[in-house]
This record gives sequence, structure tokens and C-alpha cells, in this order.
Amino acid sequence: MTEFVKLEVDGGVGTIRLDRPPMNAFSRQVQEELKACAEEAARRADVRAVIVHGGEKVFAAGADVKEMAKMSYAEMAPVARRLSACFGAMSEIPKPTVAAITGYALGGGLEVALGCDRRVCGDNAKLGQPEILLGIIPGGGGTQRLARLIGPSRAKDLIYTGRMVSAEEALAIGLVDEVVAPDEVYAAARRWAEQFVNGPAMALAAAKKAIDGGLDTDLRTGLDLESELFAALFATEDGRGGMASFVENGPGKATFVGR
Repeated sequence: MTEFVKLEVDGGVGTIRLDRPPMNAFSRQVQEELKACAEEAARRADVRAVIVHGGEKVFAAGADVKEMAKMSYAEMAPVARRLSACFGAMSEIPKPTVAAITGYALGGGLEVALGCDRRVCGDNAKLGQPEILLGIIPGGGGTQRLARLIGPSRAKDLIYTGRMVSAEEALAIGLVDEVVAPDEVYAAARRWAEQFVNGPAMALAAAKKAIDGGLDTDLRTGLDLESELFAALFATEDGRGGMASFVENGPGKATFVGR
């Protein structure tokens, strides 16, 4: 049983809720609970898409600095990769994922959002990687996922300065995908997630694996990965049924079973 992070499932959408007031700071316990909830969402057949949400006032203000400040190199070195795995847990879910961001998404909070497929934020949001101001760097995937998302030059600007960006700037540089009123953030994220509830789960997982896997390698290897995943879908009920429905009934009429 988790204390600060919960997975709630409703109508095929799983919501991972962060609830550690006042700022949803990621202690080691919260990090592990996030990973546990992400793994549960990945396993559950009744979860077809996932939202991560920090509540109405704040998404997450990063790692628990008070906890980290006490750690020596000898203590951090063996757990640094685990920290990265916890903050990046959303990226391991083989289903569409979206971060619903209100208020601050800083440090580890932004790194969690970067692990999602999409980011929706309120027009009051402030996003950033301020670790440099503590004399450290992002350690939960920020240097890697941020550069892949917005390019190395912009990523270096944010990481070198530690500055926060507004929702407007975040949208302009591609850091977020949609900006809405703060009280509409969760609803907007849910609208996006719900379109996949009755979709082809196997094909969605394959598409995610092909895109993310291709970003980590050269074009030729990425194309080979795509070919393998493409062919494998011909062994699924969704693939066979979807193509048969197209032939018999035209586009957009297929129903999918997720196998």
C-alpha cells in the first residue's frame, strides 16, 4: 500500500496522483511509490492510458532537497541509477501517458513529466530544472529527455541558468503540448487519454516502442526495429481484426480487444 502516490482507475484511464503536501517533493519513499504505481498501471489490462497529476495547485517541486543534502557521494553513487529509474518510470509504461501540470513542475517534477508522451499545463505553470542553483545537475533524466524534446541548445539554456519558464514559453519551445486554464488541466489531459481507451492497445504499445527506441539509435537500426514491430502486429487479434474491418466496413469502424 502506497502512502503518497495512488493509482486510481476509471473508465479505462489510470490516474497516478501525487499527494505529498505542500509541494509533492519526491523523497526516496515517494520516488519508489511512483515507480510502483507506474508498474501497476503497465500491468493492468483495465488501464489503457495513464495520467500523472499533482493536484489543483502544484504538480511537483522536485526531489526532497533536505533529504538529499545529507547524502555523501558514497551514499548517492549506488542509488543514482535507481533515482533515475523512479523519475523515468512513466516512460516505461507501454501505453499513452500524459502529465497534467498545474503550478510548479521543477527538477524531478519536470523530469517525471518529461517521461510522459504528452504534457498539458495550466497557464499558471512554471517549469524548470533548477538543480544547477544547488551546485548539482538533473539526475532523473533531465539532461537527456529535455535535450531530446526541445533540442540541446534550449536544454542547455534551461539547465545552465536554472531559470523557470512560463506556460507560454514552454508551449513556444515545445516543452509542453497544450496550455489551458488551471482548473481545466486534468479535464484536458483526460480528454486526450480517453481517445485511446477503446483503441488498439498492442499497436499503441508498438508505436511507442518504435518511436522511443528509434530515438536512442541510428536510423538504420530504428528502421529495423520498426519493421520487426510492424510485422509482429500481424500476429495480434487487433491487427487482423482491424484490417478485416477496414476491408469489410471501411475506415474507422474497427473494435479492438487489446490482444
